[in-house]
Amino acid sequence: MDKQNLRKQHEIEHGRKISVQAQKVWGHDKKAGQARVMRRVELMTGLGQIGQGSKALELGCGTGEFTGHLAQTGAEITAIDISPDLLEVARKNLAAYANVKLAIGDMERLDNLPDNHFSCVVGNSVLHHVDYAACLALTLKKLRPGGRIVFSEPNMLNPQIALQKNIPWLKRALGDSPDEIAFFRWRLAGLLRTLGYKNVRVENFDFLHPKLPDFVAGFLEKPLAWLERIPVVKEISGSLLIYGEK
Repeated sequence: MDKQNLRKQHEIEHGRKISVQAQKVWGHDKKAGQARVMRRVELMTGLGQIGQGSKALELGCGTGEFTGHLAQTGAEITAIDISPDLLEVARKNLAAYANVKLAIGDMERLDNLPDNHFSCVVGNSVLHHVDYAACLALTLKKLRPGGRIVFSEPNMLNPQIALQKNIPWLKRALGDSPDEIAFFRWRLAGLLRTLGYKNVRVENFDFLHPKLPDFVAGFLEKPLAWLERIPVVKEISGSLLIYGEK
């Protein structure tokens, strides 16, 4: 099996492994994790202008947690994931939403999705699982003119993330799949411009760790947000906000 297909097989196996405890693995089972989820939803819906009448594509939808929030805007949501096990959970979680279409999908191919169709393409911590350059090139084709992308991805300059993505035993211990990476802000911005995206923004955000105990999460949320405004310090944020237009 070649490297590309082996990586995809790893992701399918990873989805099977975590499907019954995905919220815990992703850190969404605590107050800090949920605060991070809701902030990302607000960024996706706001910057992506997702609402009634729009058509949004969510890449790597997992168990459908973000999908459900996006669907509440009234937008038409198409959500794909390569993991049958995670999609099975998503189908149960999203059964009440008539405006959501779920499907098995390969982010490096985006088969059976129309070109020049979607007003927005979004994803949370998904590009670092795939050939992101190939995925972003295809995503541009799927956007209608004026369409937008909004992604959140791990920042390689964050000390924990740098260790987690580069030390195999630590990667396994913290619940990552084998081939996950993280991004440098300036490299990703350069790639988006090279691919043809306009008004590109790749910005640092998020110092709120998802594993913080519930009793301190609310107290620390606002003070940690201030770190995003401090030059140099903000470069080690946990996440990168990625935006571009067609």
